[in-house]
Amino acid sequence: MTALTPILITLKLAFFATLILLAVGLPLAYWLAYTRQKWRPVVEAIISLPIVLPPTVLGFYLLLILSPNSGLGNWLDDLMGLRFVFTFEGLVLASMIYSLPFMVHPLQAGLIGIPRSLREASILLGKSTWTTFWRVLVPNMKPAIVTAIVLTFAHTIGEFGLVLMIGGSIPGVTKVASIAIYEEVEALNYSAAHILSGILVVLSFFILLVIFIINSRYRRRS
Repeated sequence: MTALTPILITLKLAFFATLILLAVGLPLAYWLAYTRQKWRPVVEAIISLPIVLPPTVLGFYLLLILSPNSGLGNWLDDLMGLRFVFTFEGLVLASMIYSLPFMVHPLQAGLIGIPRSLREASILLGKSTWTTFWRVLVPNMKPAIVTAIVLTFAHTIGEFGLVLMIGGSIPGVTKVASIAIYEEVEALNYSAAHILSGILVVLSFFILLVIFIINSRYRRRS
């Protein structure tokens, strides 16, 4: 087990959480952008809850719901062999819930920013909703997609309270970088904490740099 293992686990967690959230976030953002349902604000409020809720609150309730002692947790464990408490899979699920607004909101904004005439023209020409989405809308919202991916990835990297409550600190399994830094500081091992923190600072900087470069190039082309 190397000192950089928590970094690798963190990157792995961010990758899978972002990938799955992109698949979930695109259709959800499409629905939010174009639906006329009266209860859309309720869905938007639920999606946005992780922004205002302390991570420990969300982690606490997820721990209660997914615990093998709960009805849902016991059912998932007995019938499907799935356990989400103190496992990497649990970290992915918790991170998806916690980072959902960081994926959905940029995608929704990107869809709203596309002139409605493009979508309506495609539908009038006989194109299906699916074809319109992939051939017309997605190519015109690339900056929003990149922003959503990068923000979700970066947000997942910085998680602490939620991942600690759901995954604990199992070396090589659920011990991510933020938890490793906390434990090194507690042990007064500042040199190791400096290394891990420095890597995260550099990663975060380049992630944000990617957003600004891509958006700047898109604005110049526009």
